[in-house]
Amino acid sequence: MKFFQTTHKFEHDWAQVTAGNWMKYPNEQCPHVVAVDVLDRHVDPETGVLRTERLLTCNQNAPALVLKFLGGSTVSYVRETSELDPKTKRLTMKTQNLSMCNVLTINETVTYTVNPSDASTTMFKQEAEIVAGPSLSRFSSYIEDFCLTRFRDNAAVGRKGFETVLEKLKVARQEAQQ
Repeated sequence: MKFFQTTHKFEHDWAQVTAGNWMKYPNEQCPHVVAVDVLDRHVDPETGVLRTERLLTCNQNAPALVLKFLGGSTVSYVRETSELDPKTKRLTMKTQNLSMCNVLTINETVTYTVNPSDASTTMFKQEAEIVAGPSLSRFSSYIEDFCLTRFRDNAAVGRKGFETVLEKLKVARQEAQQ
């Protein structure tokens, strides 16, 4: 089992970041995410929390030999559930791979909160747990290390792509105000 954690401060307010979250894909930095489908979205009438479930479709860039050996496909699916609480100004998203989860499980949690020391910025926290399945016990440490490195690299690229989306939204908002 391997763990990943990172934090980042977005130079955009929480409302802008959470609005941008729904428009994050597709973006130039993450061409592997080819589709995002909303499976369910509703507001809890008692708490005002927006709950969303989405399915992300991705093209994997895994070696053909690995896919053949493990019985995988170049297309993979990820389930994302999120809770956006407008009262506490907290967005929590959890993702889990649906494809090849008998071989490898990746559970990720992302939170966006208002920066307590500067309300015009948003704090981002990302955590992931990577576990190779028991069928790969002999190679699990190697596979987990490889996946951790790849996850870390993809997280940095994804954050850069999201920054691009946020900048485009900021420009569009400024143009609309003129």
